[in-house]
Amino acid sequence: MSEPDSGREWSDDTAAGFIVPISMEDDPTELFAGDAGTLDADVRRVLVQLLRRKFLLAEKNAAQWRTLLENQQILESRLHDLFVRLVVDHDRGVAYKQQVRSVEMDVPILLKDDSYTRAETLVLVHLRTIFQRERGTGETSARVDVEELEQTVLTYSDPNDHNLARSQQEVRKAVERLVTEGLLTEESDGRYRITPMVEVVLSTAKLTELEQWLRERNEATT
Repeated sequence: MSEPDSGREWSDDTAAGFIVPISMEDDPTELFAGDAGTLDADVRRVLVQLLRRKFLLAEKNAAQWRTLLENQQILESRLHDLFVRLVVDHDRGVAYKQQVRSVEMDVPILLKDDSYTRAETLVLVHLRTIFQRERGTGETSARVDVEELEQTVLTYSDPNDHNLARSQQEVRKAVERLVTEGLLTEESDGRYRITPMVEVVLSTAKLTELEQWLRERNEATT
């Protein structure tokens, strides 16, 4: 006796006992083969950005900034798993990470402190001074030319060192690093806008300390 027809249509693969798998692109929960993650792709990109770079700026990454605010709790959780703290400064529109340190437990250090070179420190102090001065007069932004930065660094150089080209190269390399880190934004050739990140990197207390150290070094050199 033949089996009754259920009315369903079967493909050749199904009839052979084989179910065609859903392609990875059609699976909304898996971004790549073997993916065990639970975050959406946009949230993962923000997490990677936070781990790769020192800062995430709202003005430069508006879409990622919105994603960060909408998913701040889960991003904090992921970073806390790595003993890293997420700091979100809404007033300045910046987010950055800090290494968790504790005397009560053994904490593996993930984030290393990258020190600044002498030229980078001199440039940074000058940027912070300009930013503080402009904000004090009510200006919403501060700008600087690379030539001004070069002259500032030269005032702290050994007067017997006449290698001007080397000093200029050191300043330009310092500027490149600060642009990469988000402390400067190039608006035109040799003209830069100082971002609020300079206040995060150099607090008022740290600025005063460095200015005093630089004055003492400069007087000793003179």
